[in-house]
Amino acid sequence: MNAKTAIVTGGNSGLGFATAKKLCDNGIKTYIIGRSKDKTEEACAEIGSNAIPVIFDLNNLEGIPAMIAELTKEAPIDILVNNAGINLKKEFADVTDEDFFTVSREVVKNMKEHKNGSIVNISSMASQYGIPKVIAYTASKGAIEAMTRAMAVELAPFGIRVNCIAPGFIKTKMSAKALDSDPERKNKVLGRTPMGFLGEPEDIGDAAYFYATAESKYVTGTVLPVDGGNSIGF
Repeated sequence: MNAKTAIVTGGNSGLGFATAKKLCDNGIKTYIIGRSKDKTEEACAEIGSNAIPVIFDLNNLEGIPAMIAELTKEAPIDILVNNAGINLKKEFADVTDEDFFTVSREVVKNMKEHKNGSIVNISSMASQYGIPKVIAYTASKGAIEAMTRAMAVELAPFGIRVNCIAPGFIKTKMSAKALDSDPERKNKVLGRTPMGFLGEPEDIGDAAYFYATAESKYVTGTVLPVDGGNSIGF
């Protein structure tokens, strides 16, 4: 894997950071795209020399093709982890998947040229069952999973695999704050999680690494819940 190059969108914190770190720790040069210069550079410094900061606001859809073209000048992109789509700091009503699609489209053009690549999309356990009051969010994650399957079929002839991870309740600063302040909600979450505890960001990183490497060379079009059994819990 030492010659591989990856892009992780939204890789300067949370699940994206854990994923980028996993890739970098295994010798994969990883571009971490984030719009906060300080936060992205600090994340890359913490991860190490294989992490390369790319300061870019994915809301700038028109600028994405040029940004991807610049990154591919040195080496082709082998791995794309679409993480930022669920973490964009927009008002909820303004969140769209356009930036997600645009990055994928431009990276796929590059992957087709060298007939190889792995794309990992990040969905959510919300797409696995009904959760009240998050209908739009759930619909968007369901769309990502459907798109994963369609992309996998269309891109397979070009040697490109496309898979998806559906994280459950993962122990991040944001989720800890929310659950710790609401014991009833936290008990409900743990009560329907058969394994009985929250996941770690590294669990998502490990799953993404599996999809990114040759260990999953005959796997495409799948959705992997990483949720301690929450999506099948009672």
